[in-house]
Amino acid sequence: MVERLALGTVQFGADYGVAGAGRVAPAEVARILSAARERGIDTLDTAADYGESEQVLGEAGVDRWRTVTKLSPLPAGWSDGAGWVREEIFASLRRLRLPSVEGLLLHRPEDLLGDRGAGIYAGLLECRERGLVRKIGLSIYGPETLDAILPRFPVDLVQAPFNVLDRRLRDSGWLDRLASAGIEVHARSVFLQGLLLMPAAHRPPYFHRWEALWRRWSEWLRDNEAGALQACLRFALEPRGIARVVVGVDNLGQLEKVAEGVRQAAPLAPAELATDDLDLIDPSRWRLA
Repeated sequence: MVERLALGTVQFGADYGVAGAGRVAPAEVARILSAARERGIDTLDTAADYGESEQVLGEAGVDRWRTVTKLSPLPAGWSDGAGWVREEIFASLRRLRLPSVEGLLLHRPEDLLGDRGAGIYAGLLECRERGLVRKIGLSIYGPETLDAILPRFPVDLVQAPFNVLDRRLRDSGWLDRLASAGIEVHARSVFLQGLLLMPAAHRPPYFHRWEALWRRWSEWLRDNEAGALQACLRFALEPRGIARVVVGVDNLGQLEKVAEGVRQAAPLAPAELATDDLDLIDPSRWRLA
């Protein structure tokens, strides 16, 4: 199961997450990468928008990895969609010090629905045809994005949130549809930025209004003698249609806990924990200040 993990790298280039411990030092990045490879993890998830993550990875050396990166949102006033894609991928490859990457995703897939969408898609196809990327795809916040985009713009790879609270990808039927279409799926936000692992006393006040849900989660873990980390990993790895589960770590100790957590048995979290409340499950809507 460990080989189905992908290493998220936003923490390598920027402060990130409601439970994050700050940016990871380059020396620790090197230790994490080495230990992850030893454990059979072969995929990295990064993005141009992840601070200096791509540059840090390039300096560490990631030529033996399957690297998936993401394009920044299309800037206002940029008329040449294909030219923008070319410029962005070459910049990412320079920072990563790689001749090509495994996957190139749109960080804002809705750019395809604008008047420059056809050009953007042509640019993605060109990158794939030239061997700069093996797979093109989308990084989405919710499955409704797929309804609008996939009929017009076929892709090879979709990255989407999936965790014990946010089950929209599966419950919408899209997980099965993607598998049937041969589209690779990577699940992210499996710990909901660490919120699902956080003790009640450490949760920011913004999340107090979901106290009843947190209570159900805590009571279920207690009644089943399950650890939160193990339960989150078991849930995300359960569907065979998910090829990779993206996990981010701040230090080598966290990586070791995740790798051990995958090997430990845990019950499957019940349906009563699911919610469609976007103010909770979509971090872009959080108001923590």
